[in-house]
Amino acid sequence: MSAEPKLSPAALANLPTHVAIIMDGNGRWAKQRGYPRVEGHRIGVESVRVIVREAGNVGIKYLTLYAFSVENWNRPKDEVDTLMKYLARFLKGETAELNRQNVRLEAIGQIWRLPEAVQEQLAKTQATLAKNNGLTLILALSYGGRTELIEATRAIADKVKAGTLDPAEINERVVSEHLYTRHWPDPDLMIRTSGEMRISNFLLWQLSYAEFVITQTLWPEFRKANLYEAIEEYARRHRRFGGL
Repeated sequence: MSAEPKLSPAALANLPTHVAIIMDGNGRWAKQRGYPRVEGHRIGVESVRVIVREAGNVGIKYLTLYAFSVENWNRPKDEVDTLMKYLARFLKGETAELNRQNVRLEAIGQIWRLPEAVQEQLAKTQATLAKNNGLTLILALSYGGRTELIEATRAIADKVKAGTLDPAEINERVVSEHLYTRHWPDPDLMIRTSGEMRISNFLLWQLSYAEFVITQTLWPEFRKANLYEAIEEYARRHRRFGGL
């Protein structure tokens, strides 16, 4: 029987404040086993449960999960409908457990594009968890990094046009204040499962100085030990932020 995975003292002393995850590989996991793609998404929900619990247990403050991209709307309608069904089921079914874990829930993206029933359940779950002050779970839903930057640019341009913002005052802080993520610190660590070496339009601005950990593990198989391995790798990095 394998030993329970534990974080080293060095990793515990150097935890990332904010972890972002591209949850990739659900379809490949299902295909390898002769299952329909949606079965991979269903099993992937268990990985979400585990990682949310473990992130909160070790003291990570923010966890952003790339749950559904703007590009995902182009997938077959049956698959999209099933994903939305699983999302609504997760939000409703996990509310009590997330509340017990003191998790606060946020969402970023074009939420208005989600089915009305999903939007309603999302709002209900967020309201129930609003007073919690443990881990903040941020779901990127109907999200795209380029879309986010376009919307931020439009909002800034509107202020310039209205005369409430001088173009000379536009800097990194101003741009950050107009992003979906303006209330939270940028991610320190970005994990991508399934071995793909790209960020897929995810948090293009916010990941500028994040440490990337790419794992070959497919998302439905990503568990506590995998999360701990990524945190250990992060703890070994020397973050210079462009300096020496």
